[in-house]
Parts: sequence; structure tokens; C-alpha cells
Amino acid sequence: MCGIFGCILKEGQAAPLIHASLKRLEYRGYDSVGIATMQNGKIHLKKDQGKIDEVHKILNLDDLPGNLGIGHTRWATHGAPLKVNAHPHTDCTGNIAIVHNGIIENFSELKLELETSGHVFASKTDTEVIAHLIEETLKKNPNQKLADAVLETVKRLDGSYAIAVISTKEPDKIICARNESPMVLGVSKNGVYFASDITAFLPITNNAVFVEDGELISLSATGYEITNIENSKVIERIPKIIDWTPEMAVKKGYSHFMIKEIHEQPATLRNTLRMQEH
Repeated sequence: MCGIFGCILKEGQAAPLIHASLKRLEYRGYDSVGIATMQNGKIHLKKDQGKIDEVHKILNLDDLPGNLGIGHTRWATHGAPLKVNAHPHTDCTGNIAIVHNGIIENFSELKLELETSGHVFASKTDTEVIAHLIEETLKKNPNQKLADAVLETVKRLDGSYAIAVISTKEPDKIICARNESPMVLGVSKNGVYFASDITAFLPITNNAVFVEDGELISLSATGYEITNIENSKVIERIPKIIDWTPEMAVKKGYSHFMIKEIHEQPATLRNTLRMQEH
């Protein structure tokens, strides 16, 4: 289980907000952390193994420039808890960065295919495969929009994922997608946000949009657009005002942790079986 968060702000730097929001998600994973931001069409990235406070003390996660960024706090599934396996992951060019929560079942086959095509991998994770798949898709179709390249890529993935992608190709956007891993959007006057859990942005805004399985989201400074991955149709979904306290948010609105955990058992069992198989 991992925690992801990102934002596009109209004013202010993204990195300090991502750092603070990842702290609220640290219960989802704490063996490594990383943040990637975008400024002037260039990706800036810091990551390392260790708890958030430990890594921040060494690297200063807050000084990454830019009003747009993605972050990740990790509990290792594929690949040991090392710096090289920490998210965000990039492609061969360094022009694409991605964070991911979930398990890609067919990553070994996809990795072999990509290596045969000349891609060089830096980590042992399943996540890095996604970055290289997007790179390969854009290489074959240079005029393709980032959202369309991500859409084409996720159709090849077997397993669970909540991903967020940034690219120098479209430096003002974050593209997200979800299948069997949690994701929620937040909307405020100063920006848009995505997270594994509403607790990440509840201190910022209580306007939330819950993403469903099989959906792709394009985030920009002007808002968000949701698309059905299977048929590419745009889905209209307005934010809901969430009146949860932080404690209620951790329990996903359920009255007790036990009830929350009962509802989470099917997804937890599926992910456990995936880990055993791979």
C-alpha cells in the first residue's frame, strides 16, 4: 500500500503542500518518499529511502520549484526499499515522471518487450514499466496528446493502479487513472488536487470528486476532466462537499474502523493474491 498526492496551484509552490499532504498519508507507507515538480518545462525530482521526516532533513523536499507536482510515500511491493526503487519513476529521457499505487500483474512481460525495444530500466519496480510504455507510445505517435498516450498505456495494464503522470510534453497538466486502487480529487479556489485518501487535502478543501474504477482524469489549472477508459466518453461529475472531520476521513466516512476494514476486504484480498503470484 502506498500514498500518492499531487496538485496544480494557481498561486504558490507545490512542493511544500505535497510534503505536508504526504505526511498525512504516511500511514499508507513509510519506507521511501519522493516528489517531482514542474517548472519552465523541466521536471525537478527528489527521492530517497526512509521516512518522510528523515528524507526531508537530508534533501529539503520543500525547495523543489514549480506550482505543479506529484508525490509518493511507499510501502515496497516490487523492489526492495531502496532509493532507486522510490517513486516518482521516470522514462529513458527523463521527460516523464509517474507515481503509482497498486500492483501491475503483467509488468514482467511488458518490461521484456520494452527492453527488447531498447529501453533501459533503473529500478526493479513494476511502476517504471508504465513510464516507459508512455514514452514508447509517444515515440510512435509524437503528435499524440499526453492524456491519449496514458489512456492507450493503461489499457495494456493488468492489475490495480492509481497513477499520476507529468510530462514536459504538456507541462501544465497532470494525467491520472484509476483501477482497483483508491483515488479522489479535491477542488479549491487556488487549485486542483488528487490523492489516495481525502485526508491528504481535507485541511485545504472539502470539495471532493470521487474517481471510479476505469476512469482517466486530466488535471489543469482550470479544473479537471474525467474520461471513461473503455469507451473514451467524457463523464460529468461535480464536486461534493464533504463534512467529515479528519478522524472521520481516515475511516472513509464509516462509523467504525472495523466496518471500514470489512468493506476493504475484497480489494485487500485481491492485492494480497497479486503479491503472492508475483
